[in-house]
Amino acid sequence: MRIAQIAPLFEAVPPRRYGGTERVVHWLTEELVGMGHDVTLFATGDSRTSARLQPMRAVGERFARNFEYNNAPYARMIELVRRQTDAFDVLHFHIDFHPFSVFSRQATPFVTTLHGRLDQGWIPQIYDLFPEVPLVSISDRQRQPMPHLNFAATILHGMPRDLLRPIAGGQDYFAFLGRISPEKGIEAAIRIASACGVKLVVAAKVGEEDAPYYAEVVAPLLEGDAVEFIGEIDDSLKPAFLSGAKALLFPIDWPEPFGLVMIEAMACGCPVIAFGKGSVPEVIEEGRTGYIVETVDEAVAACARLGEIDRSAVRARFEERWTARRMAEDYVKLYERLIAARR
Repeated sequence: MRIAQIAPLFEAVPPRRYGGTERVVHWLTEELVGMGHDVTLFATGDSRTSARLQPMRAVGERFARNFEYNNAPYARMIELVRRQTDAFDVLHFHIDFHPFSVFSRQATPFVTTLHGRLDQGWIPQIYDLFPEVPLVSISDRQRQPMPHLNFAATILHGMPRDLLRPIAGGQDYFAFLGRISPEKGIEAAIRIASACGVKLVVAAKVGEEDAPYYAEVVAPLLEGDAVEFIGEIDDSLKPAFLSGAKALLFPIDWPEPFGLVMIEAMACGCPVIAFGKGSVPEVIEEGRTGYIVETVDEAVAACARLGEIDRSAVRARFEERWTARRMAEDYVKLYERLIAARR
């Protein structure tokens, strides 16, 4: 099958460190190539891929302030992909609403995976203009604000089976992994760890947009020995970090569409204690791969039950549910349906 993957242009594929969407696009692309498909990746020029790379921008520039400078590459990419539609059996976009107008007017099957939230006020103004565009949700919960859209499938993320694996660790701290922002729940994580009398180790990015929140709210909470902030880490450091933790704390305060850190933890045999918002109930299996709670007090109580979870079983469940091969197979089935329907 001839497949085009069209990625965002804010980060390389894969990103150097933080960047969920770009990581998923990379994992999917590599699996599709490994399965024997002819894949072309439209992405930034500093991307690394086994597919055929068509660079659409020299490098990722997430915080380019000029509107025209930041959006012109997307307009250019859409036109360049359109000029090549006959070279592909299916086009898979990861750039939100950008392709809807142009690609609704051509014959090659296309689909867009939605990687973000759908509960913001501007969403209906654009998405309701295109009720026939096929979409993929990354969790069923993601669909809830806009259930009437044309969702062709829910395909949960997966990651390479052997990218992260359990290693020996002391399991004497709680882990917080990802990004420092109010919705990610760093304040709640600190309260949970403190109430349990367990050190919290924070491996997280502080983005430009969250720098004031970090400086004014979070930094004062990091003083003393109860919390250790080690900054952003890459995949090479995650096995030791997650394997050495009693649990990953994931007390989110927003409708997270997926949450890759949960399956990263499971890959390392690390259970997850998470607030039951967004996709959490679709990812965490209660008492098997972690605990779903609603409050800090419930999280503290769940921490006392971590000994009931078999960490080797957590890893086994990861292999059953959360590999990139499973994700790629799900997408191939969808591509085949779209192609058959168009014919």
